[in-house]
Amino acid sequence: MSDAFRTHGAFSWNELMTTDPEKAKVFYSALLGWTLEEAPMGHTAYALVKVGENPVGGIMGIPPQAPAGMPPNWGIYVTVDNVDESAEKAAALGGHVCVPPTDIQGVGRFCVISDPQGAVLSLITYFPK
Repeated sequence: MSDAFRTHGAFSWNELMTTDPEKAKVFYSALLGWTLEEAPMGHTAYALVKVGENPVGGIMGIPPQAPAGMPPNWGIYVTVDNVDESAEKAAALGGHVCVPPTDIQGVGRFCVISDPQGAVLSLITYFPK
């Protein structure tokens, strides 16, 4: 099996942004048997979602800079070799860069794009470990 954190084009992370992270953590851990590990991310609380010992995603509150009225949503991350180049390519192909390439301290560099039809996807280049 390939390493999704290093393979260009691989789905590598899933993240819930919600209005009530505590209720979401209770719901999903009871429903799916997930274990949760608190992992503060700078200015916000963040819970790593684990299946067994493997981190597969995270749960966090909707950030203050999000568009007003943004509903709770699951975001999907796809690994790319170079997030800056991929953001430029997405725009050139008719997509839109919703969040420009930005560093996540200790994790990687990400951006959020939408395709020409409006579907949203996060792209990420993980920092070497």
